[in-house]
Amino acid sequence: MKTPTCSLTDSDIRQYQEEGYCLPKGTVFSERKFTRLFNHFEDRLEEWPRDKRPEAMDTPHFGDPALNEWALAPEVVDLVEPLLGPDILLFSTHFICKPKGDGRRVPWHEDSAYWRRMLDPMEVATIWLAIDPSLKENGCMYVIPRTHNTGKKGFSDYEDVDLKSNVFDTEIVKSDRRDELAVPCELQANTCSIHDARTQHGSAANTSSLRRCGWTLRFIPATCRMSEEFVEKQLLYQARGKNTLNQKLADPEKDYSHVYDMRRGMKAH
Repeated sequence: MKTPTCSLTDSDIRQYQEEGYCLPKGTVFSERKFTRLFNHFEDRLEEWPRDKRPEAMDTPHFGDPALNEWALAPEVVDLVEPLLGPDILLFSTHFICKPKGDGRRVPWHEDSAYWRRMLDPMEVATIWLAIDPSLKENGCMYVIPRTHNTGKKGFSDYEDVDLKSNVFDTEIVKSDRRDELAVPCELQANTCSIHDARTQHGSAANTSSLRRCGWTLRFIPATCRMSEEFVEKQLLYQARGKNTLNQKLADPEKDYSHVYDMRRGMKAH
C-alpha cells in the first residue's frame, strides 16, 4: 500500500513566497485514503442536481462533515503550516469538476478579489488537490507567477464575460494581466499545487474526453479575522494550533446543511 510522500521543501516554500505558487512533489494521501475520497466525491456528484453545473460545488464540507476527515487531515495541514504558521483555520473548500466535452472555462481571476470584504489581512493558502489528472488537454489550472505581490497585488480591475461559456461572469482586464507568463499546473490524481489567494489564475475549457476535477482546500492563519458580516455565511474550522482571535468556530462533526444550501450557486474559482 503506497504511503503519502508530499511535503514542502525549502525550494517549494521559497517559490510560494516569491512567485505565489508551488508544485510540491509526491502524493498527498495514502492510496487507500485517496480512493475513499475519490469514491466519496463520486457519490456526491451522483446526487448533484442535474440542472446545476458540477463546477459549482462550493463549500461541500458545510453540509457533509465526513469531508473534514480529509480537509483537516494532518497530510493536508502539514503542507500549509510552513506557509501560514502553527495556528491555522480551514476557511473554505470547493469541488470544481469540469465534465468531459463541455467543462467550462475559468476566467482569469484572483480569489482575493471575491474575499476583499471578508478577510483581514488577505492571507489565504489554497491547496488544489487533483481528484482526476489535471492536464493541459483537459483544462488544468494556469497561474501567472509573482502577481501576488506585484501590480495590484490581488485586486485587479475586472470586466464582464459570457456566463454561458465561463464558470463565472467576470475576468481580470487584459491590461492587468501578462498571459504570456502563465504557467500550467499539471497534476496527477492525489497530487497538488498550492497558491496564494492574490495570485492570478484561470483555466481553459475542457473539450477533451477526460473529466477534470479538483478539490480546493483553503486555509488562513488564525491571526486573519473574518468580517462579522460573513460569520453566518462562511464557517471557520480549527485546523491546527490555537484560535488566537477567539473567532466563532464550526464543529467539524456537525452538519451545517442550512449554510451549504444558502451558498449553493455561488461563483467557482
